[in-house]
Amino acid sequence: MDAADRAYSLARDEGESIWFLGTLMVVKAGGGETEGRFALIDQHMPAHYGTPLHVHRTDDEAFYVLAGELHVLCGHQQVRAGPGTWVFAPRGVPHAIQTGEAGARVLTFSSPSGFVEFVRAVGEPAREHALPPPAPVDAERLAAIAREHGIEILGPPPGAAA
Repeated sequence: MDAADRAYSLARDEGESIWFLGTLMVVKAGGGETEGRFALIDQHMPAHYGTPLHVHRTDDEAFYVLAGELHVLCGHQQVRAGPGTWVFAPRGVPHAIQTGEAGARVLTFSSPSGFVEFVRAVGEPAREHALPPPAPVDAERLAAIAREHGIEILGPPPGAAA
């Protein structure tokens, strides 16, 4: 029986947990479960977390906010997304995300499923189901691994000191 012939489900806290750039990523579905079609990640982000401005060359990405608030810059558009808001960031369009005071919990969807492999390559298995302790980011390593996965880092998080 292949993946197309069966249902697949996980409970709220089930899934592969990865500490990724200061966040907790819980992989709900990756390429193995979806035959490479898409990935779904339950992402827990601390207060004032932000990604660099970046562009996915091969993946579409979308965010569904479960809790907290997410500020999304996508192209020239800025979206302030609260619980229940869906934001789509198409491949080829530069984007960045940032959380507010309360952090955020977001379902991150990517298609096809390759983003999970990037998360695994950059991150590490979570030792507990919680946010990781603060740690420095090796920007050169991040950029190199990103390139290998069709992602280009364009600059620091919007609003960050240069």
